[in-house]
Amino acid sequence: MTTLVPVILAGGTGSRLWPLSRELYPKQFHALFGEQSLLQSTLRRAARATSAAPIVVCNDEHRFLVAEQCREICTPWQQIMLEPEGRNTAPAIALAALEVCKAQGDGILLVLPSDHLVADEQAFVQAVEAAAEAAAGGSLVTFGVQPTSAETGYGYIRAPGIAAGDPPGDVQAFVEKPDAATAEQYLSSGEYFWNSGMFVFGARAFLDELERLQPAVFASVSEAHAHGATDLDFFRPGEAFLDSPSISVDYAVMEKTSRAMVVPVAFGWSDVGSWSAIWEVSPRDERGNHFVGDVLDIDSNDSYVLAQDRLVGAIGLDNLIVVETADAVLVADKGRVQDVKKLVENLKGCQRSEHLNHTEVFRPWGSYEGVDTGERYQVKRIKVKPGEKLSLQMHHHRSEHWIVVRGTAEVTRGDEVFTLAENESTYIPLGVTHRLANPGKLTLELIEVQVGAYLGEDDIVRFEDQYGR
Repeated sequence: MTTLVPVILAGGTGSRLWPLSRELYPKQFHALFGEQSLLQSTLRRAARATSAAPIVVCNDEHRFLVAEQCREICTPWQQIMLEPEGRNTAPAIALAALEVCKAQGDGILLVLPSDHLVADEQAFVQAVEAAAEAAAGGSLVTFGVQPTSAETGYGYIRAPGIAAGDPPGDVQAFVEKPDAATAEQYLSSGEYFWNSGMFVFGARAFLDELERLQPAVFASVSEAHAHGATDLDFFRPGEAFLDSPSISVDYAVMEKTSRAMVVPVAFGWSDVGSWSAIWEVSPRDERGNHFVGDVLDIDSNDSYVLAQDRLVGAIGLDNLIVVETADAVLVADKGRVQDVKKLVENLKGCQRSEHLNHTEVFRPWGSYEGVDTGERYQVKRIKVKPGEKLSLQMHHHRSEHWIVVRGTAEVTRGDEVFTLAENESTYIPLGVTHRLANPGKLTLELIEVQVGAYLGEDDIVRFEDQYGR
């Protein structure tokens, strides 16, 4: 059988699970269930179905997060492909399909969103095997999840006459997210499945259908792939990628092709696309509650409370979602969590930053976290991973004071290079070239006090940067 290549779509921007999920650290990078992130769980699940190295397609700004999370679970990748700007799933899959055809002539793609949950992984592997067999015969196969409720947040697939565990069947129709009454009809008919957004098809078969059905997408992505370039560990497509229409693989191909088939499954799937969905798949106490973190409760029912940084006291909650982070708190009726996306849009419209970053901002070398801000000063906690270093840089508008609280720092300041140990400090004058590095085996932690007329992150002039920024 042709090689089965995992294609992991990791380009989400994190608006539906705010405030935990942010644009620069969306939900696929969070460990919502256990110790591994959703991305890592997806990579592990794919590895159970095939030994081929995955192709990951992600946003440019998430590239180092993807690479780091792959390394954490010792997963080598075939390619990490960077979207300069999101164009939905059809162009992303086309980019991976072109790469597979270039590398090996053809192959069967196992296309998986990076942020879904699958409870029964053995059933998942069996479903992939059935789908791959159908794909080897030229079909474009999707996974239809046996519905367990009249869900209005999912699209549906109509495929009468089959049930979970049956061989792949023909797709009669793809239908949009229904209203509550229509969803009840779908559920009672037994002819409909939730559209999981997971696919198995031949790379060349998919590209042939894409070229026939969406020639503008095919042409743009083909040109972008042909003019792409390798940058460190990543593949950057050419500028023509931005010319592609933004369209999902369902709209672009699956709803129009005559080659669509569906594997009916019941392996405990959720797209964990809302806080109510997370409550649904989380273990709950005898009153229907799921609490995470430091939560003190009296008489609450059917609620989800996540406390990240502080004690959360809950009294008499009923059907509520409460999510506490360092800089924002969400309180929502469980039936209204789809409106979280609207709240994020309001944040953007107000030109606030809470939709974009957490207080801890991750960089390829580690992270920094805002501690305090005042007129002409701000305080940050900086963490540098072992063996990593920041760019050689300087600032026009601020000076910096560094105090090491853990580990060892190698400091470049002008023409000097020296070492600081725990409880030692130094001063970086305005306009002086400098660099911070961690030569040790432990994470370096230091407190940075910035003083100056302007303290924005864009006041950085980089002279050398191993990360290509």
